[in-house]
Amino acid sequence: MPQPVTALVVIPVYNHAATLREVVAGSLRYAPVLVVDDGSTDMDSPLMPVSPAAPAPGGAFAEGHPLRGLPVYYARHGKNRGKGKAVLTGAAVARNLGMTHIITVDADGQHDPADIPAFLEAVASRPLTLFVGKRDFDSAEVPGSSHFGRAFSNFWFKVQTGHEVGDSQSGFRAYPLAVLDKLSLGESRYSFEVEVLVRAAWAGFPVADIPVGVHYPPAGERVSHFRPIVDNLRLTVLNTRLTIRAIMPVPQKQYARDAEGKITALHPLRSIRLLLCRDETPWNLALSGAVGVFIGTLPIFGLHSLTILLVLGAMKRNKIAGLAASQLCIPPLVPALCIEAGHYMRHGRLLTEVSWQTLGREGIERIGEWLLGALLMAPLLAGVCGAVVFALALLVRRGLRPEGAS
Repeated sequence: MPQPVTALVVIPVYNHAATLREVVAGSLRYAPVLVVDDGSTDMDSPLMPVSPAAPAPGGAFAEGHPLRGLPVYYARHGKNRGKGKAVLTGAAVARNLGMTHIITVDADGQHDPADIPAFLEAVASRPLTLFVGKRDFDSAEVPGSSHFGRAFSNFWFKVQTGHEVGDSQSGFRAYPLAVLDKLSLGESRYSFEVEVLVRAAWAGFPVADIPVGVHYPPAGERVSHFRPIVDNLRLTVLNTRLTIRAIMPVPQKQYARDAEGKITALHPLRSIRLLLCRDETPWNLALSGAVGVFIGTLPIFGLHSLTILLVLGAMKRNKIAGLAASQLCIPPLVPALCIEAGHYMRHGRLLTEVSWQTLGREGIERIGEWLLGALLMAPLLAGVCGAVVFALALLVRRGLRPEGAS
């Protein structure tokens, strides 16, 4: 039987003593709470040793401490290690407590704990989805830099994954521990929240929005540890790395219900079976494969994977199937066919000489012939690929159908 869904609210905190108690008290109304103190200097350490395996005793904190008397789980980093590390510490504690999910809430009072039940309801129905709180930015109090930052981050998320998310910078999230266990994550600070979304989407896990409220205090009262130069540089480097990885013609490792390996054109029947296990349809797989081959045939050097992600994302089709099918177009076979077709269309004869003269000195002509030939070969090869994938998918689906099913 599947494990019942249980969630621990994780509140990473770094020098937010003024707002922490209200956030924790509000969150305790809906779920158990773990506070991960990431090396704060504005709060005293507990008066007695506190284990994250049990709620802190009422007298563990001094009078006036924000957590005094609150039945919270508590963990502390000796020095500031970054929000990403704090979230992963919270995940480790939740795992030890037998939880299946963590719900992260920022300690600065920006998030309304009253939205936690919406996350609890969502993860109960879709336990392997990573939910992100989409903040309501219609309020006039939201700074312009936050509007720009969210739009900028959302754009790169779509480029890198082909998916859309409404607020990729929101820290109000529900993480399935089973998803975090599958991801290789290298970021430890604010950039963690970008990386984890991209890698979750690459791994085949859904990323979805949940509308939430937001409160931004007046500028003079706002506490933010975001360092514009350093943290924006980190995000730039991260987005560069992720984008380069996204355009590489090597599919990401996917996790299906019966995952047996990577989805690749080298193992078409196995790959189609894995994709059909995700409730894909033969028509969708055929169209996705056809688009992948069509784009893979074009002479757009180094941009095939990125173009496939954007086009299939806009079409809401299967990007993994498209990327896998595009592997069939890796040189030299398909480019050679296009060049031969283009050469024949220009000169009425095939190109039979392969030499430095024809491929080097006349390289510009060959590229032109590749483009010309691709106008013929791209739709032809796409049609053949789509038909083959559709036929194979029907065959595989028939084999997957339980005995007695109509």
